[in-house]
Amino acid sequence: MSRKRLTQVFPFLLPLRKWQRKKLFYLEMLLDGNRYTKKKSETLLPNTVFKTSSLMLNENSGFDMQYQINKVHNLKLAAKTINKVIIAPNDTFSFWQLVRRADRHEKYKDGLELVNGSIVGSYGGGLCQLSNMLFWLFLHTPMRIVERHGHGIESFPSTTEDLPCGTDATIYEGWLDLKVRNDTDNTFQIEISFDDSFMYGRILSQTPVSIDYKVFNSTVFYVKREEKNYQIATVCRSETDRVTGAQTEKELYINKCEIAYALPADANIEE
Repeated sequence: MSRKRLTQVFPFLLPLRKWQRKKLFYLEMLLDGNRYTKKKSETLLPNTVFKTSSLMLNENSGFDMQYQINKVHNLKLAAKTINKVIIAPNDTFSFWQLVRRADRHEKYKDGLELVNGSIVGSYGGGLCQLSNMLFWLFLHTPMRIVERHGHGIESFPSTTEDLPCGTDATIYEGWLDLKVRNDTDNTFQIEISFDDSFMYGRILSQTPVSIDYKVFNSTVFYVKREEKNYQIATVCRSETDRVTGAQTEKELYINKCEIAYALPADANIEE
């Protein structure tokens, strides 16, 4: 049996623990020597590096759709702090450095969030859909991923079926961030927009990027341990030079997460 955390034994200590973690979280970034981007430009950079979209309402989640509607509200609040931000050379993008005060003027609503292994409605829930999309955008740029955390549990199928497995990025203020550093001599910009059904994301650049990036799974398989199914996905990326046609391919990381929904009948599960 795993040992319980102090806040699980004494739940009344949780608000104090969260306050402490957030203070340390931002203090560490203040002292780590990185220059965190906050500058925005209403004028969009001229070149599109990569673009994507994400369906906001998941009818197959099995949860109250009001939480899904609340999530859209939360996403729009958070996106305001990121939209049109500039990532200049030597700048580091941090999700929380930008989003930390998104609810200062208009409050978040209760959306779905993974807490202690269970999906529950909680204040500001659903922001992982934004961090997921940002991570997918960053994977298609020459910028360097500094920090990324995969979800420990996938509670329902993705609304974007063509995405490779294991390309999500969870965030939790005070503990988990999404960071990317621009080690190039080019300048990048993030654009986020919405319509009634989708959230759209683009990475723009000052000068054209001469590399095409393709992210894919080299292997995906499932294992069963103690009546739980786990997905093991190897995430790779190929880079093709548009001028010479030269191509390189490398493994980025191996992602493991528990699958909490029913897998297809033809899924190969290793016992």
